[in-house]
Amino acid sequence: MDEMIIDKNKIREEWIAKNLFDLQKDLTRQRRIRYFVMSVLLASLLLTVFYGTLENPIQYTFSNIGNFFDYRWLFIVWAIVCGVAIQCSLQALFRLEEYRSKAQYWYSGIGTIFLVATALIPALREEFPVWHYLHMGTSVIYAVLMFLSLNPFVTWVSRENPRLRLACRIWLGVIWIGSTLPLLFLGKNGLFEMWFFTSMILFLLYLSLILFEEKIVKMSVAFLKDEPNLNLAIEKIFINLEKEPKEKPSRTPS
Repeated sequence: MDEMIIDKNKIREEWIAKNLFDLQKDLTRQRRIRYFVMSVLLASLLLTVFYGTLENPIQYTFSNIGNFFDYRWLFIVWAIVCGVAIQCSLQALFRLEEYRSKAQYWYSGIGTIFLVATALIPALREEFPVWHYLHMGTSVIYAVLMFLSLNPFVTWVSRENPRLRLACRIWLGVIWIGSTLPLLFLGKNGLFEMWFFTSMILFLLYLSLILFEEKIVKMSVAFLKDEPNLNLAIEKIFINLEKEPKEKPSRTPS
C-alpha cells in the first residue's frame, strides 16, 4: 500500500482561504442586515411623524386619529410597520451582540402583537365601552413589554461597552421620562405617543449605527490585516466569491 503523503502547507492554506471566505460572507451579511434594519426604522419613523400629525397631536391621540377620522386603515398599517420595525431591529441587535436572554426575544415579539391588536380594537368609548377599555389595556401592555425588552438589553450593552453607558442612560431617560412628562402636564394626547415612538426609533437607529459599525470594523480589520493594498482589499470584501464569473463572448474577426 502506498504511503499517504500529507502536505501540511497546502492544508494550512486551504483552511486560511476557507476562514477568510467565511469571514467575507459574514461581513457582507452584517452590512446587509444593517442596511435593512436602518431602512425599516427610517420608514417607520417617517410614517410615525406623518400619521401623528394628520390631526393636531395636542388634541388627538393616535387612537383618536384612527377612530374619529377616516384614517383607520392607516392606523392599522402604522401599527404593523412600526411594530415589526422595532421588533426586527431589537432582535437583530440581540443576535449581533449575542444576547442570550430568550425572554427579551419573546417580549419584543409579543409586544408587536399587542400593538397591532391596539390598532385593530375600536377605541370608541360611547359606542363600544368594553372594547375601548380593552384597547387601553393592550396599549399599556405594549409599553410594559417594550420596557421589559429594551431596558435589560441596554443595561447589558452598557456593561459590555462602558463607553456607551452614559449615552444609553440618557437615551432611556429621553424615552421614558420624555414620554411621561407630556402625559402628566398636558393630559392624554398624541404628543406622548409621538415622543415615545420617535425617541425609541431614533435610539434604535443610534444603537444600530454604533453596534453594527463596531462589529463591521472588527471583522474588516481581521479580513484586511494581511493585505498590502488597502484599496484592493476593500474591493475584495464586496466580491461575490460564490458567483461563477461569466465568460466574455469571443469576438470573431470580421
